[in-house]
Formats: sequence, C-alpha cells, structure tokens
Amino acid sequence: MKTSVTLPQSREKPTAGSRKRKRLEAGMGYLFTGPMLLGVLVFTLIPMIFSFVLSFTKWSFVTGFDKIRFNGFDNFRQLFQDEVFLKSLGNNFIMLLAVPAGMGIALILAVIITSHVYAPGAFKVIYFMPQISSVVAVAVVWQVLFHPSYGPVNGFLSALGVDHPPKWLADPSYALPSVMLLMIWIDLGVSLIIYIAGIKNIPADLYEAATIDGASKLAQFRSITFPLLTPTTFFLLVTGIIGNFKSFALVKVLTDGGPAHSTSVVVYDMYQTAFVDLQTGYASSMVMILFVIVLAITGLQWLGQRYWVNY
Repeated sequence: MKTSVTLPQSREKPTAGSRKRKRLEAGMGYLFTGPMLLGVLVFTLIPMIFSFVLSFTKWSFVTGFDKIRFNGFDNFRQLFQDEVFLKSLGNNFIMLLAVPAGMGIALILAVIITSHVYAPGAFKVIYFMPQISSVVAVAVVWQVLFHPSYGPVNGFLSALGVDHPPKWLADPSYALPSVMLLMIWIDLGVSLIIYIAGIKNIPADLYEAATIDGASKLAQFRSITFPLLTPTTFFLLVTGIIGNFKSFALVKVLTDGGPAHSTSVVVYDMYQTAFVDLQTGYASSMVMILFVIVLAITGLQWLGQRYWVNY
C-alpha cells in the first residue's frame, strides 16, 4: 500500500512590512531602556571602574587629576592595620544579625495578620509607616525615645524599679544594639508585606488536606508554610544583607559613628575618609574591600540555596 508523506511547509519569507514592524519594536525597546542603561553606565559602571583604579593611588579629589600618584597595594596593607576600619568592618558583621532577627519577626507577624487578625490592612499600614517615613525623622524619634535622662523608655524602666537604666545611644556597650533595633523596626514593614504576599500564594488545598489529616497549626506551619516560603526568605536574606552593608544615613544621623566608633560601619568610615579627611584613594580601597565581601557573601548564598530553598 502506497502511503503519502506530508512535508513541513517552509516558513514564509518576511515581508517588508514585517521587517519594518520588527525594526520599530526594536527601536522602541532601545528608546525605553536607553535612559536606564545610560544611568547604569554613567552612575554605576564608570564610578566603579574609576574607584577601582583610585584604590591603588594616593590622591585627594581637591588636588586635581594631575596629583594622582600610584602606590600599589599600600592602601590595602594600611587598611588591615587601621583599627577604625577593622572596628567598622566588625560592626558590619555584627549588624548582619539584625537581618534574620527582623525576618523572623516579620514571618511570625505575617502568619498572625494573614489568618488571625481582623482588618489586616490596618496592621500592614502601621508596620510599613517607618519605611515610608524619612530616615532623619525616624532617627530623631528614636533619639527622643532612648534619651538617657528624659526618654520614655528609661522613664518606664525607672518606674519598674531599675535604678541604673542603660544610656543606650550614649553607651558604647548599648549603642550598636540600639541601632540594630531601629534597623529591624524600619525594615520590618517591607519583610512583612513580602511574606504576606508569599503566604497568600500558598494553595489553600494543602492546608485543608492537612486539617483533615489532623495536623495542628504548628505542624502546618512547619511542613507547609515555612518550606513554601523559602524562596521568599532567600530573596529577603540576600537583599537584607546587601542593604545592611550599605547602612549609612541611619548611623550618620543617629550616632555619627560614636560613641568611640562603637556604631561606625564601613560606608560611614569611607564617607569620613573621603569627604572629611580628603583621602579619596584610601577611601576607594575601602570600597573595593566592601565590594569583594558583599560579592563573596552573595555568591555563597547562591551556592547554598540549592540545599534549603524549595522552588
């Protein structure tokens, strides 16, 4: 029996009209993305390359480009003998503890607000208020709250019978934890909103099946909610750590790095070195160290995600 085989039809040749439409679409794409690409090139890539070059120089930006003097790795050798820089770097790593602490609080609040609270929208607004407020205003409020003599926090502790309450921001032992508390408070709203969005994306069928099987709320959280929120947790962890290393405005307004450099961080130390001490080359070497640390931590997180993130 003779059978016939149907050959695939050849693609139609593009017409002049279709080519014109594709060129128009490509042009519109470049038109819309061009300003953003130009901004990244001018304000991010070129400064990064320039900063990398300056990190090997001894230079101040007020002296002009003809005064640039290359000194090799001297800046980096000096950095690892700089007590203020090492203190700032250590403070940065301590402040990283605020990231998982804030995420844990946000996750608990998100679970409560999603399923156990009337008018959850009001609570979202309340917790998000510090994020949309000015950092300066929030810092001033925090300074008033934790004032050693007139602050309501110490007034409350004194009313409870505490004879010598902490001096908070004025005490080197309590200043950094006070700043970390404020960071958690400010970032809580963002983490809360993202966690709530993640919880709402979990299929309700899973909870219904678990309820029929007799699983408790805690078991449902441990076996359903938390595993399915690991992509959200990973996103918040990466962005939180990067944002934590970039902390500057809060430290500048709240403590100015003090007392005794107890709240100084690398970005603040870099600002002081570049724009107060006018050591641009030395400050650029701090930028490179910070860049390498953030890149290494982010890379480790990407490598480690395969062991605990469920997509």
